[in-house]
Amino acid sequence: MPRPTPAQISYGSATVVLSTLAMLLLSEARSGTGVAVIAAAGLLLGVLVAVTVPLPAAAGRRARNGAPAAAPVPRPRVRSAAEPRVEEHSLHH
Repeated sequence: MPRPTPAQISYGSATVVLSTLAMLLLSEARSGTGVAVIAAAGLLLGVLVAVTVPLPAAAGRRARNGAPAAAPVPRPRVRSAAEPRVEEHSLHH
């Protein structure tokens, strides 16, 4: 199982806290059992949100294929004859 991304952790945590608080305020639960049921429902909702957050494109391909995604190869810049060669050391002339 892949590690959760920071986005998954933050969305899941925010969902747990906000949904549990909203359900507690709306239901006006006073018993310990009612609070426990609402807390469990908030936790399950947070896990559901964290699991459904989309993965980044490269991580998604890696998770499906089992191999890292191929990075695009940068194309070398073609130098014109009039352009000075600043990158080369002076002893190479």
